[in-house]
Amino acid sequence: MIIIGEQKIQNKIKPLLTSLREKKRYLAFEILSEAKIEDFNAVSNAIWAKSLEYLGELGCAKAGILVLPDKYDTIGQKGLLKVSNRSLNEVKAALCLIDSINGKRAIVRTTGVSGILRKAHEKYIAK
Repeated sequence: MIIIGEQKIQNKIKPLLTSLREKKRYLAFEILSEAKIEDFNAVSNAIWAKSLEYLGELGCAKAGILVLPDKYDTIGQKGLLKVSNRSLNEVKAALCLIDSINGKRAIVRTTGVSGILRKAHEKYIAK
C-alpha cells in the first residue's frame, strides 16, 4: 500500500484470466517396493532426480511438477503430483524410470489422472 497525501493506493496484481492460465492435471502414482518407504522426502527427491535426468531443467520447468506432501499415503505408498497437461506423458515416462528410492528397489506406477484434486484423491488415493 502506498500513501500519497491522504489517499491510500493499493498495488494489487490483477489475477490472470482463466483462459490464459496453464492447465493442470493431478497424476496419481503408486510405489511398489520390497520394503515400505515412509519417508516422503525420499520419494520426492527420487521423483525430482529422475525428472531432471530425463526431462532436463527446461522440461521440468515447462512441466511444472509439484509433489503434493499432504496427499501422500505412507501406508498404501500412494501419492499425487500436480503437472501441466502438456507434459503429462513425459512425466509419466520419467516416473517409469525410477528404479530405487533410498537405496531400496522400487517401481513407481501411475494409477490415473484427473483434472480435479478432490476427485483424484477420492478415486486413486483414498480407496
